[in-house]
Amino acid sequence: MNRFFLILIVFFISKIDFVYSQYTEIINSNRPGNSSGAYSVGKNILQFENGFYIANEKHKLLNYKINGFGTDFKIRYGLLYEKLELLIDGIYQSDKFTDLRYTPSNTFSRKNLKKFQIGAKYLIYDPKKGTEDKTNLYSYWANKKFNFKNIIPAISAYIGLNIDSKNNPYTSSQIKGVSPSLAIFTQSNITNRSVIITNLIFERIGTYQNDFEYLISITNAFNKNFIGFIEIHGVKSDFYADNKLGFGLAHLFSDNLQVDVGTMLNFKETPKIGYINLGLSYRVNLYSEK
Repeated sequence: MNRFFLILIVFFISKIDFVYSQYTEIINSNRPGNSSGAYSVGKNILQFENGFYIANEKHKLLNYKINGFGTDFKIRYGLLYEKLELLIDGIYQSDKFTDLRYTPSNTFSRKNLKKFQIGAKYLIYDPKKGTEDKTNLYSYWANKKFNFKNIIPAISAYIGLNIDSKNNPYTSSQIKGVSPSLAIFTQSNITNRSVIITNLIFERIGTYQNDFEYLISITNAFNKNFIGFIEIHGVKSDFYADNKLGFGLAHLFSDNLQVDVGTMLNFKETPKIGYINLGLSYRVNLYSEK
């Protein structure tokens, strides 16, 4: 994994203009990537973040392959306060599972929600609070250069409820019903052109599939309309463990519309995975300063 962190260090040296407040003039999407930023969409903002992906998996030891497609979706709403956000987060997949241990091979179809979660995120610490207007009027470069203070992250806490159906092929056979999820999201605006996000997530707490996940994501802009990202996603549980690498691009079509394209892969063969995804984020801006 050391080489991945070297890639991350090199990647965030470039620059991007981001606004640190909760409400932003342009859409504030968690896409592309799977990580979640510390900041909410803002009070009275309704936002939809949807993606379509093609999935391919092949397990060398268990001798099976999976080919299919799916959709992931998030509905985000800023309720009552700038710091509070409500979320609905889900993944639905349909695929064909082929057991290669037999001749001829045995193939059957699967489809279900891999994830359905309702939750809330709250910003508990903002290092930029009260410093928005502290701009050096006499030095352009002073406002563009790296500042060690920017490493101090904004921090938000998340609590959610997973809702899992019985006999779901994408979860442990002993999983069904409702289980809690807890997470900490951090976000550091390293320069005014780059952002690093980390997530520490505990899923399905107290169940037979008690997952721990971590994500490290760098978002980087080439100009005001195009951004790139690179992300490491680790998963650890008795049911499944993996380390995945994702990267891609996003284009801002308007203040309220963003599209993205990306891919995700891993570096093992139990299973070997490859995902290609296309996403769309749209904001319904009901924000009012009153």
